[in-house]
Amino acid sequence: MSGGAIVQPQSKTAVAEERVVRYTFQERVIHWINGISYGYLLFTGLAIFTPYLAWMGTVMGGGGTIRYWHPWIGLVYMATIIQMQRMWRSDMVTTDADRQWSKNIEHYVKNEDDQMPPVGRFNHGQKQFFWVMFYCVFILLVTGIVMWIPERIPRSFHWVLPIMVFIHSAVALVTIAAFMIHVYMSIWVTPGSMKGMVEGTVSSAWAKTHHRLWWQRITGRKN
Repeated sequence: MSGGAIVQPQSKTAVAEERVVRYTFQERVIHWINGISYGYLLFTGLAIFTPYLAWMGTVMGGGGTIRYWHPWIGLVYMATIIQMQRMWRSDMVTTDADRQWSKNIEHYVKNEDDQMPPVGRFNHGQKQFFWVMFYCVFILLVTGIVMWIPERIPRSFHWVLPIMVFIHSAVALVTIAAFMIHVYMSIWVTPGSMKGMVEGTVSSAWAKTHHRLWWQRITGRKN
């Protein structure tokens, strides 16, 4: 799913801004289901994690409600991230261009786009974020299942439960940190990224500036 068709919007102006498809409708739906389910897991998980944030659970229906829905929404989250991996598998492979991008990440943070090497559909930071979330979800699944049905653990193995709780909490905190960076980068560091995920298209100029190799591939142009 490279999503690269050129779209010319209808306009009464003399010159219409050229748009390119950044994300297909299916990609956007899966992404937003994934994001919303993660948001639910984030807030309910924090409410369960510490009594200082228990008010979050109260706002979202109470302790019993969030404890029931948390694992089920977790399965929804896992299903969507697996589907995202299927859709974007080829786009998430690390390339030489990504390594060059990483060496110049200081310019990216400073919004000095003109000094960044060209990259494909996703830059190396986006790829790293995706793979962190992808692999973490399997650890969260295994530990979460143990926490979900503790009564089925043989008494002689009850010592495993606190270990699972610790691992689950630690990995969840890793995903929270990654998620916060992802949102910050999408909204403030690279303006237009979030809009592209909402509308599905971005301007040709934006694509050329931030993802030049991808822009060249979908347009067939060099400049």
